[in-house]
Amino acid sequence: MGRTPVKTLPGGAVDSDTAPGTRVAQEGILRRQSARESAARTYARALPIVPVRARGLTIEGADGRRYLDCLSGAGALALGHNHPVVLEAIRKVLDSGAPLNVLDLATPVKDAFITELFHTLPPGLADRARVRFCGPAGSDAVETACELVRAATGRTGLIAFTGACHGRTAGPPDAPMGAHDVRITRLPYPQDYRCPFGVGGEAGADLAARWTESVLDDPGSGTPLPAGMIVEPVQGEGGVIPAPDAWLRRMRRLTADRSVPLIADEIQTGVGRTGAFWAVEHSGVTPDVMVLSKAIGGSLPLAVVVHRADLDTGEPGAPTGTFRGNQLAMAAGTATLAHVRQNRLAERAAALGARMLSQLQSLTRDFPCVGDVRGRGLMIGVEFVDPEGKTGGDGRIPGAAAGGDGVGAGTGARCRDDAVEASAVSGASVMPDRARRPLPASPELAAAVQRECLRRGLIVGLGGRQASVVRLLPPLTLTDEQAAAVLDRLADAVRAAARCHEGAAAAPFAP
Repeated sequence: MGRTPVKTLPGGAVDSDTAPGTRVAQEGILRRQSARESAARTYARALPIVPVRARGLTIEGADGRRYLDCLSGAGALALGHNHPVVLEAIRKVLDSGAPLNVLDLATPVKDAFITELFHTLPPGLADRARVRFCGPAGSDAVETACELVRAATGRTGLIAFTGACHGRTAGPPDAPMGAHDVRITRLPYPQDYRCPFGVGGEAGADLAARWTESVLDDPGSGTPLPAGMIVEPVQGEGGVIPAPDAWLRRMRRLTADRSVPLIADEIQTGVGRTGAFWAVEHSGVTPDVMVLSKAIGGSLPLAVVVHRADLDTGEPGAPTGTFRGNQLAMAAGTATLAHVRQNRLAERAAALGARMLSQLQSLTRDFPCVGDVRGRGLMIGVEFVDPEGKTGGDGRIPGAAAGGDGVGAGTGARCRDDAVEASAVSGASVMPDRARRPLPASPELAAAVQRECLRRGLIVGLGGRQASVVRLLPPLTLTDEQAAAVLDRLADAVRAAARCHEGAAAAPFAP
């Protein structure tokens, strides 16, 4: 039987010419999901599709439509869907008759995975590292890392940063109080567009670093010396915010001078995503602990903690996980790590991501609702704002910077200087390094853009403090032609959403 004929929809999406039956089948599946699954569904609410086939960047739904997937399993699919090297690795394990789950026993598959992982680690860590396997989720790795530094230091507190997302269980520092009643101190994370100090750039990063140093050293800060500091080199769920390299180096010095282990959360940034194999390599920082998940399993569940050997003071069995011996995930992970390393896909992500960021800068000039474009490598975010909103409210960081020009204060004007562009290669925001008051965030516009993208056959995610950031996480195998298609569909979606927003704003109120 031949394939169903297809036709192009507005914006480049693809649909089936004879799809009534398939559409009915998909609608039935979605209806049953809504009736039987928990209301805790997240992606399924915004993306009402039923994937049945996938390869590389492309997903085909049960209704015959095809989509370009720039969500990539929330960053878990470094090589896209069903890459041949991943499938071959999985089949090899299945055909060998090897056990699929071996707890923490040694196996040839695990040995190969650890060997390949060590090939990729930052040199300062690889020569003195230990690997600890845990439960298969990123939050399991974070919880394991936190327990590790507590045991090694004898201290209990942790320092994390505003906007961070480190997992969903009780143990990671996302919870105000963890399972061990541990105090979590959240300190300012530097950023340009919504700088907590209202200045952005190097000055904002310097103030954030000074605040951290004061908290660590001031006996009256209320924060005892912590067991560790955990940081994302690029905040993902927080809105795609790259940490300034100089700031991250300063965090390394502050923690090293005070014997506080530095934990790098590379769950979403690792395996080439940001243009380096590990995002900490941009700054030259060598952390004491790295937490890894998502892409290291080659699309299958896997999480590990890599740490300095002298921190290995934990008792056998604590903490562990029944599924820490997932052989299929280790095989898929080995294939993924090797393919990214051998084919220099991190370098490819750096170059292509820089070009995409540069092209996306036009959105900030063409659409007042686009507040900021930022990212690093193939980890890109577009923040949406209410161009008619007054500065203030939930979308604004209160307080004007000393000496600021007050642009946008109560005027609805965009706070940007089009003559100043940040370096896309370094992962900076397109916003200039000067005082600014950002416009209120618009989660409604971001959601509208996501819906318009889906209509055009493009899958994107949302993130940021108020879910006002459209996120692009395409596979590292993205071609130039595919990148152009992604940007075209995104720009068309922004244009449609902005037009609808402007029309709604202009419509008279009808009681």
